[in-house]
Amino acid sequence: MIPFRIALANLRYPAAPEESVSLAVEAIANASAQRAAIICFPECYVPGYRGLGKTVPPADAAFLEHAWFAIARVAAKAAITVVLGTERILDSALLATVLVVNPDGTLAGFQDKVQIDPSEDGTYTPGCGRRVFQAGPLTFGIAICHEGWRYPETVRWAARRGAQVVFHPHFHIAEPGSYVPATFADPANTFHEKAILCRAAENTCYVATVNCASEGSPTTSAVARPDGRLLCYQPYGKEGLLVADLDLEEATGLLAARCKYVAAID
Repeated sequence: MIPFRIALANLRYPAAPEESVSLAVEAIANASAQRAAIICFPECYVPGYRGLGKTVPPADAAFLEHAWFAIARVAAKAAITVVLGTERILDSALLATVLVVNPDGTLAGFQDKVQIDPSEDGTYTPGCGRRVFQAGPLTFGIAICHEGWRYPETVRWAARRGAQVVFHPHFHIAEPGSYVPATFADPANTFHEKAILCRAAENTCYVATVNCASEGSPTTSAVARPDGRLLCYQPYGKEGLLVADLDLEEATGLLAARCKYVAAID
């Protein structure tokens, strides 16, 4: 057994970009206090996801850089790896991305969102390229929101390169009249949470999905086991950390490695 503790930051949507930083800092400290080795935040948590009725001030490169390094200092103090949903400006284009911060406070790099949702056209620009990251004994990948729901190749790509966990930061809020679930993967709910179980089972890896806490939330933060069974989930709409203990030996990547139709993936 190779035990590894993760934390998912199921936080409320920030009222302002500055609050996104303060809430992230608090969550990092709390995760460290609970002996988690890594914490993952929802999609574009800093400064806040743009879209679905949310209004965020124009992208500000100076604010983002200040926020990243403020969070990096806290990560170093807490000795924890941070998987931060954020955005970045690259060649005048705005990308939805995830910044990975090492436990010594250095920046490991970005995983940009490559497959954007059609509703994001005109807001975010698709990134390019994929990579995996290290956190001690853990190799992990990242598939952002729409990627993990509808592009299973994004998870398989990471699993084929040794990822024992694929983190899935997303942002999903209730629409008027939408179904309000009380249990994970409710048959009456949309396909989204079932897809998380599939991504884990079809690759023999853990999948850790993380959303913001909101009233009537159609999806919540959860961890799927490598066999596709549910390990744990956060009560819907409840703000807080979901802490999970993984056994990395269970994440063999067997089924991902056996895939013979990999041209579109690799």
